[in-house]
Amino acid sequence: MTSSSRKLQVMTPVPSDIDIANSVEPLHISEIAKDLNLSPLHYDLYGKYKAKVLLSAFDELQDREDGYYVVVGGITPTPLGEGKSTTTVGLCQALGAYLNKKVVTCLRQPSQGPTFGIKGGAAGGGYSQVIPMDEFNLHLTGDIHAITASNNLLAAAIDARMFHEASQSDKALFNRLCPLDKEGKRSFTDVMLRRLRKLGISKTSPEEVKRFARLDIDPESITWRRVMDVNDRFLRKMTVGQGSEEKGMSRETGFDISVASEIMAVLALTTSLADMRERLGKMVIGNSRAGEPITADDLGVGGALTVLMKDAIHPTLMQTLEGTPVLVHAGPFANIAHGNSSIVADKIALKLVGPGGFVVTEAGFGSDIGTEKFMNIKCRYSGLTPQCAVVVATVRALKMHGGGPGVVAGRPLDHAYVSENVSLVEAGCVNLAKHISNVKAYGVNVVVAVNVFSTDTEAELSAVRKFSMDAGAFDAVICSHHAHGGKGAVDLGIAVEKACQSITQPLKFLYPLDISIEEKIEAIAKSYGASGVEYSDQAEKQIEMYTQQGFSNLPICMSKTQYSFSHDASKKGAPSGFVLPIRDVRGSIGAGFIYPLVGTMSTMPGLPTRPCFYEIDIDTVTGKVVGLS
Repeated sequence: MTSSSRKLQVMTPVPSDIDIANSVEPLHISEIAKDLNLSPLHYDLYGKYKAKVLLSAFDELQDREDGYYVVVGGITPTPLGEGKSTTTVGLCQALGAYLNKKVVTCLRQPSQGPTFGIKGGAAGGGYSQVIPMDEFNLHLTGDIHAITASNNLLAAAIDARMFHEASQSDKALFNRLCPLDKEGKRSFTDVMLRRLRKLGISKTSPEEVKRFARLDIDPESITWRRVMDVNDRFLRKMTVGQGSEEKGMSRETGFDISVASEIMAVLALTTSLADMRERLGKMVIGNSRAGEPITADDLGVGGALTVLMKDAIHPTLMQTLEGTPVLVHAGPFANIAHGNSSIVADKIALKLVGPGGFVVTEAGFGSDIGTEKFMNIKCRYSGLTPQCAVVVATVRALKMHGGGPGVVAGRPLDHAYVSENVSLVEAGCVNLAKHISNVKAYGVNVVVAVNVFSTDTEAELSAVRKFSMDAGAFDAVICSHHAHGGKGAVDLGIAVEKACQSITQPLKFLYPLDISIEEKIEAIAKSYGASGVEYSDQAEKQIEMYTQQGFSNLPICMSKTQYSFSHDASKKGAPSGFVLPIRDVRGSIGAGFIYPLVGTMSTMPGLPTRPCFYEIDIDTVTGKVVGLS
């Protein structure tokens, strides 16, 4: 047990998440930092319970050997979720508070959209939570607000540039962009010099002036949209430029939720401040009318975006209910983006825990989405290799995959889910077996964590464990961390440690980068169980464009439903032989991936009839938040 860790006094039945979180007084964050041997020179306090860990911490420890690296994914979930965040936290509480290991939990920062919408927060649950959970789920240290500001600055720059180009000659535009100083000399800013180098321009003839000064953005090609961190369905589609002073330059666009911004994906995949500056500058917002990609640096705004993001690049240090450390950083969408927390947080954490320590990070949705992208995108850019992958399963989800009735958020569960039905569980284990097989293919050991609910029976749990072992899992462990905190995940911690110690294989990617975009898409589709891929005319056109523009060497980030291996959310279990339809193909060039769209993905959620905000309020006497889930 580390000096800051503590044992919980659990209650039965388990109280609400916010009541549990409010019942535990967090330690001052400096105590958590001290336990990690983190010097005060390498973190900035944000109040009593949060701190920004500076990238200098990694620089000081870069020669130290890394600890073990563990990723937590899951089976194909129900709409209720199967407890990956809770399992991630519970595992770390077990490792730190009960097994006396150095451990850091690395989690994504949640969006406020789901917090006030239908899903609730993402701090874990029960006795396996990050605290203070209200600060975790709300503003935290302002990273998402920084992303919102930088994203919208770029959006404003796009429309402003088109507006000014429409009313000025090439010469006038050039003179305003690069005015003469008092001595009659023309100066170029650093970001302008970047554009000159990109274009290969070294002289100022009229032809070159036009190439440099006039971006000639094709309005129909613009993919960059404004964002805000609130669920608001009425902003999905809108028209801008309707004011009288905009001279009729209106166009159709819309808002996404902030975590869908490419800037969030950039933050998650960057490896340093210099790398983030390059990635932000390379973000493509659309094309010129000649078909050339237009970047943030072409618009002159790459440096300013980096300035807005300079504090957001540092991960936020928090703690679990049992006093083990947590790094919270980045929160990209798990379908149109890669759904994993940041590379810099993982790298810092691996140095802080050192040899024999553990860094446990969560990958969004099922392992067909989150873990696949963790391996093929995140690990490619980080150069890190995990030793163990945890696959979280529940009896409830396996019953659904075995043919059980539909599970709908906000509605009571059918009787089949709260009474023993071993045959239904066994039938659904085909989904679990497929996930185990897919994850093992990367060369890591797979440990199945069965997240227990009070209605599960011994016979059902035994069936899950047997099927897991038969499918090739290194181990399968029954866990009760929601009800018992770290104590309920001790066996999981022991299994994970053994799995990490026994791994001997190098990381195996699903595909090489030097094959075509189509071949990479088809490799991923095959891992789902598809027999082939069908491309729309639009998808084929986009693939051709990205290939011509030189982006075909990027990894692939499939955007599909999380509720099935296939494109059809109603196909449960482990469907096979289907043809995967690719509706469109888009690029997050700065972040560093191409994302094919399998069906329609909403990037701006809407509010339900009864949003979570009905429950949320504040105790005006104590100042504590109530009703947050």
